[in-house]
This record gives sequence, C-alpha cells and structure tokens, in this order.
Amino acid sequence: MAVWIQAQQLQGDALHQMQSLYGQHFPIEVRHYLSQWIESQTFDSTKLASPVCRSRSTRQKLTGLNTAHVLLVFQSTYDRCPLELVRCIKHILYTEQRLVREATNSNSPVGGMMDSMSQKYQQINQAFEELRLLTQDTENDLRKLQHNQEYFIIQYQESMRIQAQLASLATLPPADRQLREPALLSKKNTVEAWLTREANTLQKYRLDLAEKHQKTLQLLRKQQTIILDDELIQWKRRQQLAGNGGPPEGGLDILQSWCEKLAETIWQNRQQIRRAEHLRQQLPIPGPIEELLNELNSTITDIISTLVTSTFIIEKQPPQVLKTQTKFAATVRLLVGGKLNVHMNPPQVKATIISEQQAKALLKNENTRNDSSGEILNNNCVMEYHQTTGTLSAHFRNMVKSGSSTPTCSFCLFPCCFYHCIIYFCNFLLSFSEQTLSLPVVVIVHGSQDNNATATVLWDNAFAEPGRVPFLVPDKVLWPQLCEVINMKYKAEVQSNRGLSEENLVFLAQKAFSSSSNNPDDYRSMTMTWSQFNRESLPGRNFTFWQWFDGVMELTKKHLKPHWNDGAILGFVNKQQAQDMLMSKPNGTFLLRFSDSEIGGITIAWFFFCCCFFFAGERMVWNLMPYTTKDFTIRSLADRISDLNHLLFLYPDRPKDEVFSKYYTPPLCKPKAVDGYVKPQIKQVVPEFATANPDPASGNPTYMDQGASPAPVSHPHAYGIYPAMADSMLDADGDFDLDDTMDVARHVEELLRRPVESQWSGQQS
Repeated sequence: MAVWIQAQQLQGDALHQMQSLYGQHFPIEVRHYLSQWIESQTFDSTKLASPVCRSRSTRQKLTGLNTAHVLLVFQSTYDRCPLELVRCIKHILYTEQRLVREATNSNSPVGGMMDSMSQKYQQINQAFEELRLLTQDTENDLRKLQHNQEYFIIQYQESMRIQAQLASLATLPPADRQLREPALLSKKNTVEAWLTREANTLQKYRLDLAEKHQKTLQLLRKQQTIILDDELIQWKRRQQLAGNGGPPEGGLDILQSWCEKLAETIWQNRQQIRRAEHLRQQLPIPGPIEELLNELNSTITDIISTLVTSTFIIEKQPPQVLKTQTKFAATVRLLVGGKLNVHMNPPQVKATIISEQQAKALLKNENTRNDSSGEILNNNCVMEYHQTTGTLSAHFRNMVKSGSSTPTCSFCLFPCCFYHCIIYFCNFLLSFSEQTLSLPVVVIVHGSQDNNATATVLWDNAFAEPGRVPFLVPDKVLWPQLCEVINMKYKAEVQSNRGLSEENLVFLAQKAFSSSSNNPDDYRSMTMTWSQFNRESLPGRNFTFWQWFDGVMELTKKHLKPHWNDGAILGFVNKQQAQDMLMSKPNGTFLLRFSDSEIGGITIAWFFFCCCFFFAGERMVWNLMPYTTKDFTIRSLADRISDLNHLLFLYPDRPKDEVFSKYYTPPLCKPKAVDGYVKPQIKQVVPEFATANPDPASGNPTYMDQGASPAPVSHPHAYGIYPAMADSMLDADGDFDLDDTMDVARHVEELLRRPVESQWSGQQS
C-alpha cells in the first residue's frame, strides 16, 4: 500500500509530526500530487548525482500542478543544488515510513481501521483518475469537433462562393455561361453533398459529446456526494464530538485537496459545456442538442453551487457555552476558494446570532438576513488567502456577545442562541450568497449557569442527528450510549487515559436509576431521559445527576488529577460498598470515594478496630466529612492524608507513603523568626483520632489513646500534630451526620468524663 495513503490517516502527534515535514522548502501539495512518482524512485547512492529537480518527468508533473508558486519555489531552492532535494525527499519518506510503521499494528483494531480508510481513500483517488481521463477525452472530442466545424464553415463559405459565381454567370454571354456553368454546378453539388454529410457528422459529434458530458457529470455528482455527504459530514461529526472531549477532528488538508480536485474538474467540464454551446450558436444545426446543452449547463451549475455551499465551513467553532461580555473567536474557511480564485476579490463574512425559529426558517430558504437574536461586536471579517497553505479563511479574533439573549430553544431551560454566518461572493463568475451554521451555542449571563449550559451542549453534541431540523434532539437515549458520552467527557476534562471502568459505570447507573443491582447487563436496555439527566433532582438530594457528575469532574480536574491517574482514588463507591470492602482489611486501611451527598466532594473512609468500652470489640468504618475545592485550596489531599497518622494503608494494602509521599509538601527545616514572628503551619487533625505527640512513648494522653484505645501509629516523617481543630469531621459508617456524631460524643464524654460540649458548640457556630 502506498506510504502516502497511510500517512494521511495518521492521528494525533503522529499526524503533527508528518505535517511538520512540509513547508516552504517542500510543499505538501507536491507530496500529494507526485506521491506515486516520489515513492517509485530509488534515490540510492549511485544516483545522487543526477539532477532530479531538472528531470523532464519531474518538471512535467510539477507543471501539471498548475501552481506557479510551487515551480518558483523549486527553481529558486533546488535549481543549483539538486542533491539537497534528494536528501529532503529521502528524509520525508524515511520519517513517514517510520510513523506509519509505529501507528499500524496488524493485530489492533486501529490497524484494521486504517486499512479500511486507506481502501476508501484509494477508491476516491481512483474515481478522480477516472474523472481526469473522461475530462481529457471530452476535451479531445471538443477540439476535434471545433476543428471539424471550422473546416465545415470553410466549405460552407466555399459553397456560398460557388453560388455567387453561378449567379454572376447571368451577366456573361451565353457561350461563356454554357462553358463554365457545368463545372460550377458539379462542384456545387459535390460541396453541398459533403456539407450535408458533414452536418450530420457534426450533429452526431455534438450528441456524442453531450452524452459523454452526462456520464462525466453523473460520476462527478457521485464523487461529490461521497466527499461532501460522507467524508465532510464525518469530519463535522468528529468536530461535534470533539466538543464533548472526543479525539480531535483532524486537519482539512486532505478534504480540501479533494474539494479542489472536484472544483477543478467541475470547472473544466463547465468550460467545455460553454464552448460546446458557443459552437452550437456559431453553427446552428436543427436537433435536440440545444435542449441537451441547456440541461448540462443547469446540472453543472447545480453541482458547483452545491460544492461551494457545502465547502464553506466553520474550521474553528465558537465556544458552545458563551458568556455575554466575554471575548471569543471563530474561523470560517472556504475549501475551494483558491481554485475558484475567490480571493481575487475577497468576500466579507458577517457573523449573526439567531434563534431556533430563525434557524428553521433559514433552512427553508426563508429570508432571515436582517433578523438576529442579539448583537455581536466585531462580527465582520474579510476572507484572506494564505498562499503558503493555499487556504481561504476568515479569522474572527475578538467577537463579543453583548447584552442578553431572549430567544430560547425548545430543548433547554436557558437562553440558547445559534450562530449564522453569511458570506457574499462578489465579482465571481457564479454569484452565490453562502451561509453556514455553527454548532449550538448556549448564551449565559452568569458563571452559575455554566453547569446546566454544559449539560445542554453535551447532550446535543452527542445525540443530534445529521441533517436534523434545528435543533431537534432525542429526549431519551440508551444508558450505554450515555455511558460512552460521559466517559469521553470525563477523560477529556481530567486529561487522563484512565476512564470510567465498568464498576464505575454500574455505580453511576445505580445513582441515576435509584437501583441496587450490581449486574451491568441489567442496565444495557434501560433508557435515560433528559429530565433524569439534568432536570429532575436525584432522590433525597437537591441536585441532578449531571450536576453531581460535573462536580466530580471539576474537583478531579482541579485538585485530584495525579491521584486519579495513579489509581489512588476509587471514587465511584457508595457508603455500603466502602464498608463491605474495608471491614475485612487491617486496621488503618482507607479508601477515597466521592461524596454522595455533596456536589464536588470527596471523603476518606477507613477501618478502625475500636477497643473502647462503648464500642468494645467493634470493627467500624469511619468517614471524614467531604473535602471540596475550598479545602484543597488550603491544603492538598496528599498533605491531609499525611497529617492523619491513623491512615496506614490505601485499599487494598498499599502503604500510604508509597502512594502519596511524592506529592507531600516538603517540611520546613526550622521555622525562622521574621520581624519577631514565627510562621505557623497548617495541619489537619481528626479530634477523636488526634495525638499531640505522635510518639507513643511520650505518655501524653489524648481522647482516643486512653483506656483500651490502640496506641497511635507514629508517622514515618514525624510531622508534629497540632491540637484538635474546632470541627469534628467523623461519621461512622456514613457521611457526616451531626446528630449521630453528637450521640457518639455524649457516650465518649460519659466514658472519659471529659466534656466535649465546647467542640460541638464551636462546630455549630
């Protein structure tokens, strides 16, 4: 398989590495158009002296690009140093082969997918080759027709001259007339007979040419459908999913090269049809050719109109959650702008924000040009042609949505508006007024609306059907479909290769459907509605499923990413599961799970064998009051775990320092007084488990080391533990519950005869 075909299918970093090989010194267009020739050369050491850049075949192929700029670059760069061109090509081929070899694994699904895509791309290129041959064939036929018609006109003029000579015989004496007339009549009959035959031949040539053009246009339309309705739509779909955290949609270079080939082929055939029409007008011959040419002209105009309309796209989408009075950017691009010479008179693009109803009217070709649903500042931009890349685009860099937006879409509960970009082509052979719609944009006026706006965008990007009525989206979807979406979003937001496991997704299903089943198969056929996703609160809570999940993502993204990537956070575990997992583990075993009761909270659950009188012999699981972003801005999770000496092993049996020590904040050597002050340190303590001195030999009693309580385990770093803070964070076998904890406190007070009332009053205050 050709290296270039495989190289075009590279993704991610490999694609960027491949693209970086090309530039002014070696345009990517040359690699594309000369791929077969380049890969057929040996470029071995015995031929390095040959003037490659001066070879006839190379010049012919470069001339075939019809790109004066490329020829100029090659002449100026390599005319005096052809060996440099050879070295450049060898380096490019070697790098491409290496990248393809690394990316292609015959035993992986990715390798099979690349082979499938390569086969499809090969079919597209073969169709282009067929179109090229058909176009060349009709060009030859047209030239032959023109030559025959010109000769026909010459003979017709000869017939007219003979007619004039015969008419002039009337002025001659009878003897002279009788002498010359037979020869002229014979010649006249011969010429007229030839003209009759030739007229029929010309008519047949014209009909044959029209039939060939019909065949070419059929193949053109089929090829255009594959590129625009399949490949370009797939690119737009990837762009849409990228908004949900999916892989990047990829570059447009291959698509643009195909669209430019389409434009070039369409334009050549259009010019041929126009020339055929000119020949018909120059020499009218009765027959069906006039109707055929009109039909061909209408068809080719429709094809090129579809091409221009469909290739006006949004290369960089505006943010889909758009806050008023905030700058944002977008880029529109015309994939065929260079080939159609639109840049010779650059058109202006205007961005306008419209409502759902206006978008529907727009797709019905109703006039909405003067309608808008709000004002956008800096919304006019002139398209620019970038010669080095061959792209025609307009970059809106400083747009601002001003004011509020009143229209709403039928799907969400918040102001929801949509872009509508209009482009006008001026001084162009075919006049078009083009427009393209961006992905849905939810307009918000306050940051508190961001969570719900993101839910609307996520659902729409994931489940909107191509070619839908604006902006229709399913109200319910299968749970496995939603799992794929939220897993993609989670990995993107957290920037982690560790996604949601099957156990995590079962936990989420239990939360979403208020179910207790641990069997994943029980949820495969279940559907989740938009209301369940982000309109109705979870049972017993004042927040929705999405709000809870989004809070987990935000917390992990901002403060827990390294621990999630290390696998230190189980996260998606409920209280009962945590208790079941910890009860059989050694004393001090703990795990990290996301809070069920609080948005964006994470709690530590740990096992502790209690020997005190009240809980004598009980194996208990405790839960700390959940940490939130506010807590982690004060002290990190790793440092908080380091502070708690009673936490010894991360579930199932990993010493906590082995997991978290690389994230500990290094201890200060010796606090130095600055202007008479000593800088304090913040340490976290749990009053019921705290000790003023981690050394058990010190003999200083604390709440939990009196009586039958187990001696506290000294911390390997011997950090000082400060006296108890004025807030209790414990809840045995559950999340923080003030009433239950006060009951425990009263029992402890009775047992220890030590008042703890001041602690609770301090917490409640």
